[in-house]
Amino acid sequence: MSNRLPPQGIVVGVDGSPASTAAALWAVREAAMRELPLTFVHVIFAAPWGPTAFGRPPASAVAEISPEQEVTGQRIIAGATRIVDGLEFSPTQIDREVLLGQPVSELVDLSKHARMLVVGCRGQSLLDRVLLGSVSTGLVHHAHCPVAVIHDENPPSLQPCQLPVVVGIDGSPASELATAIAFDEASWRGVELIALHAWSDADEFDIGSTEWSAQQAGAVEVLAERLAGWQERYPDVSVDRRIVADRPTRHLLDAAKSAQLVVVGSHGRGGFAGMLLGSVSTAVAQAARVPVIVARRR
Repeated sequence: MSNRLPPQGIVVGVDGSPASTAAALWAVREAAMRELPLTFVHVIFAAPWGPTAFGRPPASAVAEISPEQEVTGQRIIAGATRIVDGLEFSPTQIDREVLLGQPVSELVDLSKHARMLVVGCRGQSLLDRVLLGSVSTGLVHHAHCPVAVIHDENPPSLQPCQLPVVVGIDGSPASELATAIAFDEASWRGVELIALHAWSDADEFDIGSTEWSAQQAGAVEVLAERLAGWQERYPDVSVDRRIVADRPTRHLLDAAKSAQLVVVGSHGRGGFAGMLLGSVSTAVAQAARVPVIVARRR
């Protein structure tokens, strides 16, 4: 069904949970701000058919959406789309999809045609309510486009916000994509960008003072090089450059407390992205109470 989606639109997964309602709210504002189509998607879980000792199941055994499931799915989507009612703005186009399958697989497939995927940090199931949630975790590992993870503890506002956008930079391709996304988001919102660069994941107290000074000087130069081209492209974005020596997750989360959005890379080398998704990106997406965009590339 993904080939029916408007190309390069925003896709939001909804399941009726508070987190998915918050995700829908954030996605509506993002799509309206960028004048992009928005698609609400609800995936009805179906256990995958796999090879067995008797071979794959016959075509007649493939499950279909029952009338009852269709009604439930449409009710969940209708509840999410009611967010748009009464607003002074709305996305250029709103579409709705009810799919049957595995939520992660279906949404990953849709991500091939989307500008961005938006999901709540946790879903309705017991499994999804553990830590980051199985669906959001699967998407930040496997999606083919950036993934926005939204928390419901501090629901996003539809009103303009002057708080800054935060991005973690380490110089890797993944953090370069995160930097591009962060500049674009800050420009659309008309807010400051905080560019945070950590040159080590070691504890600051484990580093000698001479080595610390040398590393810090090098980090200042690296950050300046990584920002130069983007500041030329986005002259309207004011940048607050911050160099930290250690513990990138802690510093990102501290900055997130007074920000409206955090952008991180999904993998890279050293610093923020180099500790792989299992560390910084997942930790930030899980612990931050503001929306977090994990940069994913096709």
